[in-house]
Amino acid sequence: MSRTTTWSSTGTGNPPQQDEEARLRELGYQPVLARRMGSFGNFAISFSVISVLSGCMTLYGFGLGTGGPAVMLWGWAGVGLFVLFVGLALAEVTSAYPTSGALYYMADRLGGRRWGWYTGWLNLLGLLGAIAGIDYGAALFTGAFLNLQFGFVPTPGSTMLIFMGILLLHAVLNLFGVQLVSVLNSISVWWHLAGVAVIVGVLAIVPDHHQSASFVFTHFANDTGWSNPLYVAAIGLLLAQYTFCGYDASAHLSEETSNASVSAAKGIVRSIWVSWIAGFVLLAGLTFAIQNYAGTQNSDTGVPPAQIFIDALGTGGATALLLVVIVAQLFCGNAEVAAASRMVFAFSRDNALPGSKLWRKVSSRTQTPVNAVWLSVGFAGVLALPSLYSATAYGAVTAINVIGITPAYAIPIYLKLRAGDRFQPGPWNLGRWSKPIGWVAVVWVALVTVLFCLPQKSPVNIDSMNYAVIALAAVLVLASIWWYVARNRYSTPAAYGSDREQTEIAEGIV
Repeated sequence: MSRTTTWSSTGTGNPPQQDEEARLRELGYQPVLARRMGSFGNFAISFSVISVLSGCMTLYGFGLGTGGPAVMLWGWAGVGLFVLFVGLALAEVTSAYPTSGALYYMADRLGGRRWGWYTGWLNLLGLLGAIAGIDYGAALFTGAFLNLQFGFVPTPGSTMLIFMGILLLHAVLNLFGVQLVSVLNSISVWWHLAGVAVIVGVLAIVPDHHQSASFVFTHFANDTGWSNPLYVAAIGLLLAQYTFCGYDASAHLSEETSNASVSAAKGIVRSIWVSWIAGFVLLAGLTFAIQNYAGTQNSDTGVPPAQIFIDALGTGGATALLLVVIVAQLFCGNAEVAAASRMVFAFSRDNALPGSKLWRKVSSRTQTPVNAVWLSVGFAGVLALPSLYSATAYGAVTAINVIGITPAYAIPIYLKLRAGDRFQPGPWNLGRWSKPIGWVAVVWVALVTVLFCLPQKSPVNIDSMNYAVIALAAVLVLASIWWYVARNRYSTPAAYGSDREQTEIAEGIV
């Protein structure tokens, strides 16, 4: 069948808008989701998922003991640069394949069914791990807030109940449709930027004492039990790499975005560089305001940034700033549920999940994949259950997010490089920079994937073990087993499918 296209030019300028619904049909899918999200909304969802007020805050205590200020600040700068390379390369592939399936659909088209299959399972693991990590972090901060305001003493059990309540809230918000999600994400952008400005401004003005620039940018701390400073610094990069995850949300919402072939690509890149700047400012502001390093690490609140607020501003000021952070984390978790549920929907649409027929159903009223939303929050709740028994489990959940989703970013980039001239770029592309940027991205992802499978504490025992590697292995094993069960059913539709094929797809979804 001859290949035609609805755009007439490529390049990094301002290409003409194409008919996105027609393009989606060309890729083999019948449009069933509501295309009600604009360019800013698409950027906003990835920016909200990255959420410097979530990632930087929840893992700040981890960073204090794994390299300290020097690794947090310089690690953020370095990791952010490499993540920008990954984002640029991924955005180029997103422009060519703007579907809700995103990474796995790209891999399937560029490398074949098995590449798509494993990419999908890794992407799904990372997205569900991200919901667990974000919302559990919000529960920890909520516990600290309640402690300051009402004397509430957080326990693993009470934190888990708060976590479950947050998951329920995010499920309900996502059931109202993508328009509400888009509005909340747009508010989230300004809340995050204003929140960083307020936190850093207050911490710069109010405290009488600040740490020196030498301390903030050169002080090294090691509480890991490992003696090699390079190893400790490498482990400490988790704070930045964990925060710089989730920008594929722009791709997952592309079927609900106007002019997605350009807007989704731009949304990925813009969310990274804006977060890069905002996060560096936030980490520097927090670290300059530390009054007592050991006291911050061992805070009774269980949340080191809360202790910085208390020491610098008193209980009243700390309570107010914690509320700013908690609201930002709630925005972040809500955006992540939207992204993960679209991945569940798309993967089920291609019959890759057990019970696919159930998870791909779309509400005729809101045009939202309702069952996919419930599956996303339910599985995220299960992932966080080990936090009831192990203090290190939360670190493992965040590592699950990183080593699940980060390799999934690199696979379509690698396959695009391998495809060479067979890859037909979309209207947003890197031109002659495509190959060098792509190879930097692939090498970086390979490095951090290995890095975050390594143990973070010494000696290694049941409590300190990095369970992320077990989760990764379990998903790969289960995906391999399920491949032999479902391989005859799993398939992305043939591009430019017939009207009959597209009608069958639509009937199976709605």
